[in-house]
Amino acid sequence: MTNVFHRMPKARLPVAVAGDGIEIIDSTGKRYIDASGGAAVSCLGHSNQRVIDAIARQARQLPYAHTSFFTTGPAEQLADHLVAAAPEGLGHVYFVSGGSEAVEAALKLARQYFVETGQLERRHFIARRQSYHGNTLGALAIGGNAWRREPFLPLLIEAHHVNPCYAYREQRADESDEQFAQRLADELEAKILELGPNTVAAFVAETVVGATLGAVPPVREYFRKIRAVCDRYGVLLILDEIMSGMGRTGYLYACEEDGVAPDMLTIAKGLGAGYQPIGATLVSNRIHDAIVGGSGFFQHGHTYIGHATACAAALEVQRVIAEEQLLDNVKARGEQLRALLRERYAEHPFVGDVRGRGLFVGAELVKDRATKTPFDPSLKLHAAIKREAFARGLMVYPMGGTVDGRLGDHVLLAPPFICTEHDIARIVERLGDAIESAIESALAATAAAR
Repeated sequence: MTNVFHRMPKARLPVAVAGDGIEIIDSTGKRYIDASGGAAVSCLGHSNQRVIDAIARQARQLPYAHTSFFTTGPAEQLADHLVAAAPEGLGHVYFVSGGSEAVEAALKLARQYFVETGQLERRHFIARRQSYHGNTLGALAIGGNAWRREPFLPLLIEAHHVNPCYAYREQRADESDEQFAQRLADELEAKILELGPNTVAAFVAETVVGATLGAVPPVREYFRKIRAVCDRYGVLLILDEIMSGMGRTGYLYACEEDGVAPDMLTIAKGLGAGYQPIGATLVSNRIHDAIVGGSGFFQHGHTYIGHATACAAALEVQRVIAEEQLLDNVKARGEQLRALLRERYAEHPFVGDVRGRGLFVGAELVKDRATKTPFDPSLKLHAAIKREAFARGLMVYPMGGTVDGRLGDHVLLAPPFICTEHDIARIVERLGDAIESAIESALAATAAAR
């Protein structure tokens, strides 16, 4: 029995008692390779002494001070660090405690910006099908994860969705990448015109789509074309890098690779690497200055924003990444991971696609590789792969509903930045065994049902 209300109350969970590099150890002594970083969080593994020491120093000095009274050194220094490397124009950082809070802050900032500038009609938000932006009501409303949204639809604000940049399934055989990107940009423009250009506040998108689609990167030029559409109609561009940011793709900010600067950018997960709960919304000077020059305050806040100990932890995480040049390792190990997976599954009938950037990699499972037909969702193949992997001492992040919220299965990998060549090889071997076992069971169940 437990008094904890677990997210899956029926599950019997092992007790995690220690972390050692890229592994978590349970109370029986069993070790699990954390090949998903939990949920793309633990980018430095689970035992970085520099970060632990930074937390202890700050907790001894000053664990917390409410931001309506004080700022703190760690918050100021972390903001300076993040802005120094940020896309052009992002000059201010609003700290929160996680990804959903960061998206909520961005949505409210967008609305307040238009209120401050006298554009009161701008109220609509456009996002993409099969996106995920968080579980709080505002973030859930704009997200395109149908399964997560469905029970709460009566509570959600109105939002609008266009197609994702999902080349594996959405790009036509006769389309170049640029033509595909242009078609999607045209769709966004049509949606803005349909709603009324003066009524749209922002377009929200994950730079690399995470949990719902499984590490789907945009084709080249996609975000440049999207940026141009937003600029044409005065619509803010909000990029969600809660999963893909902070080095996960090999760049501190994933949108660097796409050559675009958003008006706001949300980060979390890898920002603090799991050592403390923290997230942030990076905000353009234009938005910040409009609020400062208008009402003079952001009509929003949480008790733990700018938490001194959380900021101290995140600052040390980012210093470790920079000083140890871990982004170079992310790129090298990411190339190795995708190459090994593609080699192993080059002719595999049930692995349709291996994709991603850096150490943010997805594999999509299909019943028929030629037609890309998904497995029957009643088989819950993604859940079976998670069980088989966990039994083998491997943590992965699979999900169903990849195609439309009901059909499709994928596995997401987001191992720590400190992985070695040997670690990547072990991950691929264990995942391969888990996939084979899960598919074998799924095929047997299908045959038995006939």
